[in-house]
Amino acid sequence: MTNTPKAYWIANVTVTDPEAYQGYQAIAPEAFRKYGARFLARGEAETLEGQQWQRRVIIEFDSMEQARECYASDEYRAARGKRASACLADIALIEGLE
Repeated sequence: MTNTPKAYWIANVTVTDPEAYQGYQAIAPEAFRKYGARFLARGEAETLEGQQWQRRVIIEFDSMEQARECYASDEYRAARGKRASACLADIALIEGLE
């Protein structure tokens, strides 16, 4: 039996329109709940090198498939639409170590 490695959604965000960003915050949690996401870290972070971001978020999923399904879901697509003009974002998925 092979263990499926966990997956991590890493988001770097700078909010440019806090009022509009509230629309994202109001509906995004439903997508994360539906796909079993667990928030490991969220908030301001110290940038030592590279792009400065206001917020960093690390979310754990049971697999890359689950993380991809969450990102592509109708629920998260609606949330992305709410944040599109409200922030700058850089989002990546990374497979965890076994």
